[in-house]
Amino acid sequence: MSKQLRTAAGTKASPRELKQERASQTRRQLLNAASTAFAEKGFPAVTLQDIADLAEVTKGAVYFHFLNKEAVAVAVTEEFYTQLPAIGEAVTARQLPPLDAVAELLLQTAIALRDNPVMQAGARLQIERNLVNADMPTPFSEFTQLITELLAQAQDEGTLRTTTDITSMARVVVAAFFGSQHISWVQHNREDLTQRVQEIIDVILPHHT
Repeated sequence: MSKQLRTAAGTKASPRELKQERASQTRRQLLNAASTAFAEKGFPAVTLQDIADLAEVTKGAVYFHFLNKEAVAVAVTEEFYTQLPAIGEAVTARQLPPLDAVAELLLQTAIALRDNPVMQAGARLQIERNLVNADMPTPFSEFTQLITELLAQAQDEGTLRTTTDITSMARVVVAAFFGSQHISWVQHNREDLTQRVQEIIDVILPHHT
């Protein structure tokens, strides 16, 4: 069978399509390599040559896709903020009771932060955002909004006191979560992150199943 790509109709992909596919694959390699580098070394210590070497491409290939290191950092952070909502969508699709959904969202995000270099890099780049000379996304805004919405549902269902300020509670939960992941990262390379997050759930969230 030909190694050339084929379209859904079974015809051979055009040279233009092949070129676009190769460019997309290279960009993905670069983002994965940059994520690993930023997660391990931090933004200031990483060079474009480091990223090229990890991706096993030339430095010129990096410049083909990205203007500079700041542009790579922004792209990695944007990928982080693509994957973070995807976790939320997967949790909400399970239609758990709202407080259980908050707990599951925190646990699944903890697992992703423990295991996924893109998530690790995104979290570290947010800490180092003042070192990146570029416009970075607002930290954790959609994540906080989802937790706020789930807490509002819990109030509507009577599983959370109506006197609870859900906006403040959501901010506290998010601050505790990302503070915990930072401490777990610094002290234990996130190996104990799920246990720490379970502590947050047990202490902060009201009774849930």
